[in-house]
Amino acid sequence: MKKGWFLLISILLISTFLSACSTSGGSTASGSGAQSGNKEGSKGEELTVYTALEDDIIEQYLTTYKAKYPDVKLNIVRDSTGVITAKLLAEKDNPQADVVWGVAATSLLVLDQNQMLEPYSPAGIERVESAFKDSAEPAHWVGIDAWETAVIVNTVEMEKKGLAIPKTYQDLLKPEYKGLITMPNPASSGTGFLTVSGLQQLLGADQAWTYLDKLHENIGMYTHSGSKPAKLAGTGEYPIGISFGYRGITEKNDGSPVEVVFPAEGSGWDVEANALMQKDNIKQAAKDFLDWAISDEAMKEYSVNYPITSVTNDSGAIPEGYEKNPMDQLIKYDLKEAASTRDAVLEEWSKRYDGKSEPKS
Repeated sequence: MKKGWFLLISILLISTFLSACSTSGGSTASGSGAQSGNKEGSKGEELTVYTALEDDIIEQYLTTYKAKYPDVKLNIVRDSTGVITAKLLAEKDNPQADVVWGVAATSLLVLDQNQMLEPYSPAGIERVESAFKDSAEPAHWVGIDAWETAVIVNTVEMEKKGLAIPKTYQDLLKPEYKGLITMPNPASSGTGFLTVSGLQQLLGADQAWTYLDKLHENIGMYTHSGSKPAKLAGTGEYPIGISFGYRGITEKNDGSPVEVVFPAEGSGWDVEANALMQKDNIKQAAKDFLDWAISDEAMKEYSVNYPITSVTNDSGAIPEGYEKNPMDQLIKYDLKEAASTRDAVLEEWSKRYDGKSEPKS
């Protein structure tokens, strides 16, 4: 009887040992695959992506990614640029995002100043124009497209009021526009920041604050979204919205009676850019995502909506509604300077004008 029990226990111990060896061997193979950089390295992984891209185009952009990596679960966290930037900074000691995708380059430069980005040069980075990527090697951030200040004007409402359509920044100061204008709060919105920061670099700091003081008299409300002024112009609630080109053109294409005006003096702008977050466990899927995000397939999708992409559009096609030479519309703008002065500009702006901001939801 004792011999029977001894034999049974021995068999169980041997089985357990063999099973453990088999499991250990499987883990090693999986780990090797994750380091290899091939598609299998991403299989079955989960990826958290923070983005400020417009919510109505994210799924369109992701079509080719999902076709290539169907087994990766994407957790997309989308909000306005200012909110995403603040969230990332708040999570500095415990980062939740694996990558950021389509967030203002000026925000990524702030993150980089805080040692929050992991250097990584995605496959194909040599195709990206130098003005749209970090100069370091490996790169700390890589751009995908540029977006710019535009003024969205409801033509029906303006006609009812007998008012001309503003064509310049100076036009926006006319007293007849008092209470008719909305623009984004730069602390919440990347569009708001590139507009304010763009004026700082276009006019000089002192003149820019003088201009913004006068503009403030005509502002009905500051929004926390860069696209909301375009939408409010579309409905006529506020007939003049300082927003950005893509959203105004979308409103017009959807049937709103609006005209999209690119200011004659030039537009403030920024680059929608990507980066790898620095954290203890950097997933192969995160690197694969950044490779895909500047691929020809992704660039083709970006160019449907934006005329300026970081990889030259060989077709030369420009989305309807934009200037024929979109690069000529952009002011001379130093992204590093904008990032370095960001906190001071936002503090001063909030002190002067935040009283007209809409309540935060």
